Amino acid sequence: MNIPASDPVQLYDPVMALEFFKSAGEAEEIDKGEMIFGENQKANRLLLQRDKMYLLLKGEVGIVAEKEKQVVGIIKPGEIFGEMAPLTQSARSASAMAKTVCRVIGLDDRQFLAGLEKKPEFALMLMSVMIRRLRDTIARRRAAQALPGDETGKESAVFDRKTLAALTRELGNEPTVRYRRDSTILQEGGSGVQMYVVIEGRVAAYIQGSLVELIGPGGVFGEMTLVDQAPRVASAIADSDCALLAINRKTFLDLIKSNPAFGASLLRALADRLRFMTSGKK
Repeated sequence: MNIPASDPVQLYDPVMALEFFKSAGEAEEIDKGEMIFGENQKANRLLLQRDKMYLLLKGEVGIVAEKEKQVVGIIKPGEIFGEMAPLTQSARSASAMAKTVCRVIGLDDRQFLAGLEKKPEFALMLMSVMIRRLRDTIARRRAAQALPGDETGKESAVFDRKTLAALTRELGNEPTVRYRRDSTILQEGGSGVQMYVVIEGRVAAYIQGSLVELIGPGGVFGEMTLVDQAPRVASAIADSDCALLAINRKTFLDLIKSNPAFGASLLRALADRLRFMTSGKK
């Protein structure tokens, strides 16, 4: 990666993770060699099945990309895995296999949201985990000159109109900023003290000149730097005249702690971005 001007802030706390998972779920034993979940697996809500994310308490879990026939990660005690499927309600992107006898706590999406109601600050910690994975994935794809391109024309949105209106009212003291079409809002590799929510118009995100996301009303960008305080991973260019709600780090942290739905929405957005970056599209 070409932008490590400063080390990211370390936010992951295994003790907090354990408290969070214990607050909403129960521990279970996994036998050596047992598949915890499989690549492309997706729970069937009609059959009352729900995907889970996991905290590993004991043992070792291998994350395997079966298409590539290779181990892409090793999970150690105290680490979280499998969070993308329950956050995005999409199929698993890899398999998880118990390499030893393991003990885990699993949370489905309902249990996770119930946990956030009790401990909303956990959302910030999980964001830091996902952002590190996203930065590492982008670094690998940069090195391989294989950054994915988004040519669908579909605009991403984190908040629906009702939630966006409520957020705008709640943050009435925060500045609304306007940019003309083709204006640079964020510069890849730069520092930053604000994230943005699109109120009107559309913003395009680029990494090394590749379009990776179109962000419409209700969409967000720039939040990664507020979490880990590392350089901007992408440039943001106004794709049309646009109006943005600017949120500074203090306000962002206050929202995470006071509004569990805000944190859950940002986690889903990060999971979608990470899935896109690991999709293999070019």
